[in-house]
Amino acid sequence: MTLQVTEVSTCSVDNCAFNHEHECNAYAITVAGTADHASCGTFIDTSALGGLPKVLAHVGACQRSECVHNEHLMCNAHDVRVGPGADAADCLSYEHP
Repeated sequence: MTLQVTEVSTCSVDNCAFNHEHECNAYAITVAGTADHASCGTFIDTSALGGLPKVLAHVGACQRSECVHNEHLMCNAHDVRVGPGADAADCLSYEHP
C-alpha cells in the first residue's frame, strides 16, 4: 500500500487558478480523465488566483485505476507533472500498461 503522498512537481497549464509561475498551489489535486488519458480534475480556468501562498501540491486521489502508478486509488509515482494534452490539464505522468 502507498505510504507517501505523491507531489505535483510541475504544472505548465498557465490558465489554471492554482498555477502560480508553473507551480501548483493547490493543497492536493485529483487525477481524473477518460479511458485513454488522465487529466487534472482540480483544473479551474479563471483569472482569479487560488490556492495556498506556497507550493504544497500533492495528488490526493487518482481515479485512473488502470494507471501503473495507481495503488488503492492513490498515486505511487515519484512525482506528477501536469500540462496541456488531450484536455487543458493532463497528468503527464500517467502510464497505461
